[in-house]
Amino acid sequence: MRHWMKGFIGGMIALCMLTWTAHALPNSFADIAESQADAVVNISTTQVVHGRGLPPGFGFPPGSPFEDFFKDFFGNLPPQERHSLGTGFVLSSDGYIVTNNHVVEGAEEVIVKTRDGKEWKAEIVGTDPKIDVALLKIKAKGLKPVRLGDSDKMRVGDWVVAIGNPFGLEQTVTAGIVSAKGRVIGSGPYDDFIQTDAAINPGNSGGPLFNLRGEVVGINTAIYSRSGGNNGIGFAIPINLAKSVIRELKATGHVTRARLGVRITDVDKETMKALGLKRREGALVPQVEAGSAADRAGIRAGDVIVEFDGEPIKKAHDLPIRVARHHPGDRVTLKVIRNGKLRTITVTLEKMPEEVSSRASGHGREQGRVRLGLVVENLTPQLAKKLHVRVNEGVVVRQVMRGSPAARAGIAPNDVLYSINGRSIKDVSSFRKMLAGYKPGDLLRVMLDRHGDQVFALVRLPEARP
Repeated sequence: MRHWMKGFIGGMIALCMLTWTAHALPNSFADIAESQADAVVNISTTQVVHGRGLPPGFGFPPGSPFEDFFKDFFGNLPPQERHSLGTGFVLSSDGYIVTNNHVVEGAEEVIVKTRDGKEWKAEIVGTDPKIDVALLKIKAKGLKPVRLGDSDKMRVGDWVVAIGNPFGLEQTVTAGIVSAKGRVIGSGPYDDFIQTDAAINPGNSGGPLFNLRGEVVGINTAIYSRSGGNNGIGFAIPINLAKSVIRELKATGHVTRARLGVRITDVDKETMKALGLKRREGALVPQVEAGSAADRAGIRAGDVIVEFDGEPIKKAHDLPIRVARHHPGDRVTLKVIRNGKLRTITVTLEKMPEEVSSRASGHGREQGRVRLGLVVENLTPQLAKKLHVRVNEGVVVRQVMRGSPAARAGIAPNDVLYSINGRSIKDVSSFRKMLAGYKPGDLLRVMLDRHGDQVFALVRLPEARP
């Protein structure tokens, strides 16, 4: 009897080991590759590059007779087309496609190619450069969409499969494991990447990262390589971070973010000792913006935020990731340490200043987005007083993109735009609606208030590609 029991137990252990091994190391990824291949698309873009300035390595002393010659020569070169490739995946059967923002940014034409070889001209519904997500729309029906998974449930060591178009080689399948989670690679305030050793190369950008159930858990977006090829380190945007962004892009064409209105930094050893903290965790608040959501709720400089809406804040970078999953107007509960004591504070999140772009109608709409290159917010009485402006309605410029139409027109941060072509700007919403009525190539007469001075600027919207 004893020998029989030993044999039985040994057999069960062996069976469990075999079952565990089979689960940990699949015999094949062919079923996932075949079942999801129709949901993965090829994306090609065309961008017109205008000749501007001297090429790298050329330079002449100011006043040199060659300076004007070469500036005129290179500045008057005819426009040239630049082409690039990427990947995307089908979000819904009626033609919505998800990819990276950097795949389509600045493109005059976007073509989506499905597995059956059909090509479709895509409309850019909206983009989010901060998360690096873009939503496209093609006039196709009956497409096979992906299923979105739960990236929060992925564990380091789990198997993942990437399908994409590396170096333009269509429908390439690679597999690997989740090497790490929550990676910060310096691309922006919302870095929270899944790191994987599944081969990701140029052309994979925007493609899906699947779990073993065939669900999308990430959007492949970056590689870490000195040579430009795969070195076993790739990064994907967690799908849980992208879900709300995709929904908002589909509904409105743009993303409205929430904010607290604080500056934050990590807790170092000196801060930990000075504030009497037991652990080196949390986000230290060295500054609270006057009149912000945080200020109104009672958050003070010197507080250490250790929990946001039930989720722990281990380091400063965790906080913007948590805030990014909420919307303006959401009420959230924070736990902060102040003077060695734990406090609970309820905050109503406010709206972050928006990046404004206009989308033309008709022919211009098909050609893509018209971007002014501005990040703006509503002018409030507090801001009007702080900026010493005389107008009481308009939008405040918070950021100007380098090389954008606004930058070329001389518009600068802290300018208050209050009129376009004789029409008054009341707020961000009216500004956006106003811009939507203009076409590529239109000339805008912009009036702005700069610290009380009236300033006139002409903004030429970029020409559409013929």
